[in-house]
Amino acid sequence: MSPDVRERPARPGRGPGAVTIRPRLAFWLGWVSAAAIMVIFVVIAVVLRNTATGVFFRVADQVAMVLLGLFIAAGLALFARPRVRADEHGIEVRNVALPRYLPWSEVERVSFPDGASWARLDLPDYEYLPVLAIQAVDRQHAVDAIRTVRALHAAARRPGGD
Repeated sequence: MSPDVRERPARPGRGPGAVTIRPRLAFWLGWVSAAAIMVIFVVIAVVLRNTATGVFFRVADQVAMVLLGLFIAAGLALFARPRVRADEHGIEVRNVALPRYLPWSEVERVSFPDGASWARLDLPDYEYLPVLAIQAVDRQHAVDAIRTVRALHAAARRPGGD
């Protein structure tokens, strides 16, 4: 392995000066909407057999209704999942699915383009990685978060910063 390639730290974003950032509004909306959907589908499943619609609903139909609500609620809960962990070595971005770790040497710039809904990491070759944990709807929380991540990035890119 070449000397300029660093291995991923054992616990990224948990060392000294580390930060963890999560969206506020998306977090609450994700969980509240997931809970509301579950309540609605359970109520529908209970009422399903008691209404005179001319159709005969069975227990299997009620179970299917609850399971459908569970799948929809799980999808809505994914909106509460974004997270960023950053420290002096690099940044770990988890948007919806798997986390992606990048050492600061691979990040050219931490940006929040005008009119964008969330921040992004500008990478080499005109690529970028969206950072859903820093969202414009969070207002001051997003401003503080982007400043913190930019400060960590600047400190790591400074000569002698590593």
